[in-house]
Amino acid sequence: MSEIQKIRIDKWLWSVRLYKTRTLATEACDAGKIKIDGTSVKPSYMLKIGQTIHLNKQGEKWTIKVLQLIEKRVGAPIAATCYEDLTPETEKNKLKFPAVFYEVRDKGSGRPTKKDRREIDKFKEMED
Repeated sequence: MSEIQKIRIDKWLWSVRLYKTRTLATEACDAGKIKIDGTSVKPSYMLKIGQTIHLNKQGEKWTIKVLQLIEKRVGAPIAATCYEDLTPETEKNKLKFPAVFYEVRDKGSGRPTKKDRREIDKFKEMED
């Protein structure tokens, strides 16, 4: 395999499985969610080995260091060798225990009764 010197950032993000599709990677770049050296980059930005990428993906803030450039999408074990995850532990812990809670009702149980609604409201007031 020939050594690649530069590759488009959207293509690399898709190749190492950080985004499910290349279109999603491109849209993330266009939305300013991908940054290098504190500057938002365009999808056509030419990525080099050794650069650090800061990406905001669905509220998760990741810090990734590029170790290897690849053009084609590969399996997860191989993709994991192409970058180093530098995300701080405090940020990773936020992902394990989200601060947002929401109500879940069993499918088919219907709408809450008046009594259920009062209990839900009482529970929500206790959280605040």
